[in-house]
Formats: sequence, C-alpha cells, structure tokens
Amino acid sequence: MSCSTRLRIFLCAVLLSLVFFPQCETARAGLSDLAEGIGNSLGQVLPGKVGSAVRVATAFGRSFQDITPEQEYYIGRAVAANILTVYRVKADERLNLYVNTLGQTLAQASDRPDTFGGYHFLVLDSPEINAFAAPGGLIFVTTGMIGLCKNEDELAAVLAHEISHVVGKHGLKAIKNSRLTGAFAVMASEASNNYGSPGMRKLTAAFGQSVTDITTTMMKTGYSRSLEREADRGAVTILERVGYSPRALSDMLGEMKKRLKPGGLDFAKTHPDPMVRIADISPLVKGWPGPAFSAPRQRRFQTALASL
Repeated sequence: MSCSTRLRIFLCAVLLSLVFFPQCETARAGLSDLAEGIGNSLGQVLPGKVGSAVRVATAFGRSFQDITPEQEYYIGRAVAANILTVYRVKADERLNLYVNTLGQTLAQASDRPDTFGGYHFLVLDSPEINAFAAPGGLIFVTTGMIGLCKNEDELAAVLAHEISHVVGKHGLKAIKNSRLTGAFAVMASEASNNYGSPGMRKLTAAFGQSVTDITTTMMKTGYSRSLEREADRGAVTILERVGYSPRALSDMLGEMKKRLKPGGLDFAKTHPDPMVRIADISPLVKGWPGPAFSAPRQRRFQTALASL
C-alpha cells in the first residue's frame, strides 16, 4: 500500500472519529497531533491539511445535534412546497375547514399536541389514494383518499396515522439518514484534498439535499415497515382518546386493499401491504366494535364531502 493511500485512509479515520465525537476537545487535539505525526513520518507535506480536515469534520459533527422544533418547522415548510409543485390544492373552503377541524381535534389528543408552527391540514385535488405528513405538522390528504372513506371515523383514522408520523418525527429520521450517506461520500472522495472552502461547500451541498430526500421518502420510496407500524399504533391510540372506533383504521385499510393497484403511484408504492398492517394492529383493535352510526356525524361528513 502506498504512503499516499495509507495517509488518505488515516485522514478518513480522523474525519469519521471527529464526526462521532465532535464535542471531545481532547480527542480532537490528540487526533490532529497524531495525524500530523504520521504524515511527517510518511514524508508527506501537509500544509494545514489536517487542521482544515478537523475544522470541517467538527462542523459536520455539530450538524447532527438535535433539530429544534423551529428548524423542523422550516424544513417541513420546504417539504410542503415541494409537494405543492406536484399536486394542486382542492379549492373547497368547506371541505378544507372540515378536514382541519377534524385534524386539529385528533392532533390535540396525540402525544405531541403542540409543534412550533402548529398543525395544518390541506386537501389536495388528486384522484390518487394518498396522504403525506411533512415535519412540523403540515399534513396533506388527497380527494381520492377522502373519497375512499365511508364515514368520519375512517377519515379520522387516515389523519391520525399522518399525525403519528409527525409525533414520531419520522421525516427527520429520513433526513438524517440521507445526510449521513451524502456527507460520508463527500468525505471519502475528498480525503486526500485540503478541506477548505471547497470541501465545506460540498458537505453543505450534501446537506442541502435533505428536503429533496425526505420528499422522495414520503412520495416515492416510503417509510420502513417499523415506522409505518409505529404510525398505525399511534393512530389507534389517538382514535381511542377522541372516541372514534380504532376498528375504523382496519376498515379503511381493507378498503384500500380493494382499491389499490400494485405498482401504482399512491399508497401501494409507499406503504406496506394493507393486510400486513391490519395484522399488525389486530391485537390492539380486538374487541372494539365498529364505528357506531351517528346521524348528525354522518350528515356532517356527507355535507363536507358534497363536492367530491
């Protein structure tokens, strides 16, 4: 193995160590001194190379601090803007008011009733059977999804599932994974270069893809089965607290199974098979009766959906 190759490998190790221990001053100073010493023993000329690598790695490490509620809100706004470049808003004030009233009621019964910017619900004018939850509490549901619901309980189940994604900060988890992958790729390719402004710009560019990555997760690749299971379980809890039957979630998933087409661009592409999800929540809803019929509630539901 050549000296330059060995040096590149060691610099990568220095960078990765600093990423995982960004707050440790002793470790940072020791690694810097050690890298300089190894560089000198290998006969390499390192004018500021290790020092700049340490500065960049330290800055990168700090980017993994917990995202604040305010930061989450602005990330969510950017994600929402991306969604609205693909879908049109349903121009129906009555329907949007109804969905917002129902959604706000459910959100207040969740384990995270307050976010920095509050919860906001918006109906998208699309026949797709779909719904999205951007970080911070910006939630979208398509007319296709709403039209699939037979009653208010089922619509509440859809919204409760999306609220649970916000409660669990599932979108932020997707952002962090994409940042890690992109940043490590930059580090590997730039390990032998002087980490000054160009290196920092590349790392910043990798982070700049965060919003795109989370939008892709929501709209194309979907969350992991474990996160979807967590959102379904959270939805059951919310429905119980508000007084809707948790069985409505199973009923809704059954309807989705009938209507969704494998390979489609909606829930079929971004969510586990509905029958798998029904099996996962079966122990939680066992013994619960189906949604109780209420004439005023059903009339309210049908009136709001009159334009669909």
